[in-house]
Amino acid sequence: MEDGLILLGYNISMFAMRVRIALDEKGIEYEYREERLDNKSPLLLEMNPVHQKVPVLIHNGKPVSESLMILEYIDEVWKDKPPLLPSDPYQRAQARFWADLIDKKARLFYEYYSKYPQCVIVVFAELIAPHNAYFQIYINGGRRVWFSKGEELEAAKKELMDGLKLLEGELGEKVYFGGDKFGFLDVALIPFYNCFDSFESCGKLRIEEHCPKLIAWAKRCMEKESVSKSFAVAPPSMIDEYILMTRKKNGNTE
Repeated sequence: MEDGLILLGYNISMFAMRVRIALDEKGIEYEYREERLDNKSPLLLEMNPVHQKVPVLIHNGKPVSESLMILEYIDEVWKDKPPLLPSDPYQRAQARFWADLIDKKARLFYEYYSKYPQCVIVVFAELIAPHNAYFQIYINGGRRVWFSKGEELEAAKKELMDGLKLLEGELGEKVYFGGDKFGFLDVALIPFYNCFDSFESCGKLRIEEHCPKLIAWAKRCMEKESVSKSFAVAPPSMIDEYILMTRKKNGNTE
């Protein structure tokens, strides 16, 4: 383990997945400690007293929280490792722009969690901190695809697909979002690929039919050991199990 490096996470936290992927991609050794959301450790409460959320990266006793900030911290500290952010100032600004835009498009899951059964509240409300909200594509459109019916479901499907098409437009013909090299935006986005199966089953969607380049990108990412390793810990089937259980408790068996 390098320089007393500890990552506090939760197995299906997509934000913790970001950090695991980044550390593994750079070949940085670290100690991973799984948190229980119903019984948070004293270390987590001490290291992140403001939000009390994962992920938290502890480096020589000093905590860094918020996943995108952790990614930049990793890049700055371990400069001898392959960088996540591009060296070109414009490209680096673009990567940060898209990451910032993604977060700003978010709707806080807290706006909705009171409407749904406790099993999903416990899982997802703990993953999405008030100041680390994720994008509209998943939290708004995706949430409604999971739990809606009728006209609301159809509107949610359109919103989700419009968001995915926006991402595919930014990807264009590139191998990865940053070009030929797997980098910052790829690390930020790929953990959410494990939601796609549940989006398709709940919304009767065919994402690959409408966004073939985005799916091809995701499959390329999955070929990387750093990504496949994290997905082995948190496979799509775990998300499916929570979502389908919640739909049934809501009386939605469609």
